[in-house]
Amino acid sequence: MKTIFVNESAQPRKWYIIDAEGKSLGRVAAKAAYVLRGKNKPSYAVNQEMGDFVVIINADKVAVTGNKAKDKLYHNYTGFVGGLKTFTYEKLNERHPGDPLKIAIAGMLPHGRLGRKIMDNCKIYAGAEHPHAAQNPQALEV
Repeated sequence: MKTIFVNESAQPRKWYIIDAEGKSLGRVAAKAAYVLRGKNKPSYAVNQEMGDFVVIINADKVAVTGNKAKDKLYHNYTGFVGGLKTFTYEKLNERHPGDPLKIAIAGMLPHGRLGRKIMDNCKIYAGAEHPHAAQNPQALEV
């Protein structure tokens, strides 16, 4: 079995935009991770960053079902004794509106240097405005 290496210059990368208003958090994250990873392309390679760019707008208006807004917890450990900080979805969405979506997408990508490099191609904005209009992003339906 040979490892496939796709020349990055031969594979064009597109820009997509997702409007997350009223959409489910997990469904938006899954679609974004799929496109960021490059699984929508026939030249998909596990070991390369061949995915497209994704711009997500209205990240603060993403929907969660049931009591997740109050019950879902996000943990951050500072590294010191007693340094475990815990936030609910509501509090995290108030302080940093794009973070719940960013955490969900990052959890669906590889956990290493490739995953961190892929996350650089994901642009998340709380409002409807974004500075990537010059790239002519295509609308991606979720």
